[in-house]
Amino acid sequence: MTSRSIVRLTLAGAVAAGAVMLATLPADASKAAPKTVPVRLLALNDFHGNLEPPTGSSGRMVDEHGNTVDAGGAAYVAAHMKALTDRNTIAVAQGDLIGATPLISAAYHDEPSVEFMGKLGLKVAAVGNHEFDEGYSELRRIMKGGCHPVDGCSPAGPWKGAKFDYVGANVLFKNPDERTDALAALGQDKLGQDKKVKKLLSDWGVPALPPVSIKWMNGMPIGFIGLVTQTTPSIVTGEGIKDLKFVDEVKAANVASKLLKLLGVRAQVVLVHEGDQAPANQSPDACGATPGAGNRIATQVDPEVDIVLSGHSHQAYVCTVKDPAGHDRLFSQGGSFGRVITQVDMKVNVKSRDIDRASVVADNQVVTRTVTPDPEISAFVQTWKDRVASVANKQVGTISADITNAAAPSGESPLGDLIADAQLAATKAGGNAQIALMNPGGIRATLTYAGSPAGEGDGVVTYGEAFTVQPFNNLMQVVTLTGAQLKTVLEQQFTGGPNNQTFTKILQPSANFTYTYNRGAAWGSKVSDMKIDGAPVTDTQSIRVAANNFLVGGGDAFLAFQDGTELWSGPLDIDAFVDHLGKNTPIAPPATNRITAVG
Repeated sequence: MTSRSIVRLTLAGAVAAGAVMLATLPADASKAAPKTVPVRLLALNDFHGNLEPPTGSSGRMVDEHGNTVDAGGAAYVAAHMKALTDRNTIAVAQGDLIGATPLISAAYHDEPSVEFMGKLGLKVAAVGNHEFDEGYSELRRIMKGGCHPVDGCSPAGPWKGAKFDYVGANVLFKNPDERTDALAALGQDKLGQDKKVKKLLSDWGVPALPPVSIKWMNGMPIGFIGLVTQTTPSIVTGEGIKDLKFVDEVKAANVASKLLKLLGVRAQVVLVHEGDQAPANQSPDACGATPGAGNRIATQVDPEVDIVLSGHSHQAYVCTVKDPAGHDRLFSQGGSFGRVITQVDMKVNVKSRDIDRASVVADNQVVTRTVTPDPEISAFVQTWKDRVASVANKQVGTISADITNAAAPSGESPLGDLIADAQLAATKAGGNAQIALMNPGGIRATLTYAGSPAGEGDGVVTYGEAFTVQPFNNLMQVVTLTGAQLKTVLEQQFTGGPNNQTFTKILQPSANFTYTYNRGAAWGSKVSDMKIDGAPVTDTQSIRVAANNFLVGGGDAFLAFQDGTELWSGPLDIDAFVDHLGKNTPIAPPATNRITAVG
């Protein structure tokens, strides 16, 4: 069987399955066929279950005119999506739609957020690292359906599965003999009969997820390649992904691109959950992105790829980069939390079936709240709010002012310090903890003084608000480290070491632990003057260090934590936080004076 035959069979199967959207023929068939057809993409990334409008800085966005406006919320996303959608539209996403979510979504294992995406008309999404927060098996359940194996069905009844395709070309099984259904949608049995396809797949590995999704618009097939950051194993809990490997994004994209080409798909779009940093307060349509991991992917993937839509870094930018053949290629991202929708308009050449890159126009549309919210989605969100209200609206403490996760020049934040204090308090008695360290990436929102629409009042912290700050349900643990090992942990905050830290991540310390770091010093010599309760730390002394199980397992590239001994496990991190808020209310923002940065 030839590759051309495989294409015919695969596309025929897609038609039979109802996966193809073909434009109707014009009434006057005598008119000349168009040379190009229009296609519009509407893209979201890093939604993180923000069904309700996010609060604080997470709910604000700088618009095209330089104004900071309130943005986000599912009902507003839906209203903007409807306004932007035309008959040529395919809705896509670049990962982290779920995971690290507010209680309204997390309480039901993010089924409400995935259902919302189906209501939006989403067709295909790359997996993000947070899609693996509860492990590969749980991601499969979200994709395929079924009730949660521990908590059972949600109040909505048995989960029916995502209405869109999740794709991840660089997520492979470690076991080369693992059985997979990842290619079923492409006609897996027929693909295996083609020698070229069979060799390509054999050299590649065993995919754990569908690598690509093909969607049709106006008679043209558009191929979407999914990618997730290859750093995923260092930023999610290892147990849930122990059977998987996350390979280089460029290598995987190139294999997927060749697969699409063998299937006759020339119009190719990469949806990648990896991105770059951009200057604060810039227009969402500016470029300005500092070349990093996202730019490497955008400039190095096969020239057959026409567009690269990114995520992960929660930035908004629209850039034009050069592909390996020297041709222009769109590289963009749309912020986070449903505050931006990336609109991409293009023309596809009918003869070549390829995207005319000169026709590609991208616009990051801010999801303002000045429009009428979509009534259906407003009712949908209210239903889930009502279901979780008894838990979410319970008062757990009070604060005297905003306690933010905005970093001081040293890298510590008032909220990070508060959480570390809470974790130390929760682990002293059972685990004999002496200090606590909190990873900044686990702090997902700010505690705001102003009351919310729920009506709890100014200064009141509800369980839902506390959970939004710490949504991972990590376990508090304590391990014994020597002073030298603790120093190594702190050195691993910085780039340039053997742990391959991707960017500086300052661990948030409990109040009784202080130290100095020198920005200009060489890796391994940056940290000095460590003190616990004012007493200098020696290399040989034993120290009981509290942290969440993610860090203790070496997460965020803090591999030296794995050298800890005498492991003790205690309460969930959210329980430690809530308990501390209740016992110390009202709480003022802690001073960020525990770390001294020089150089």
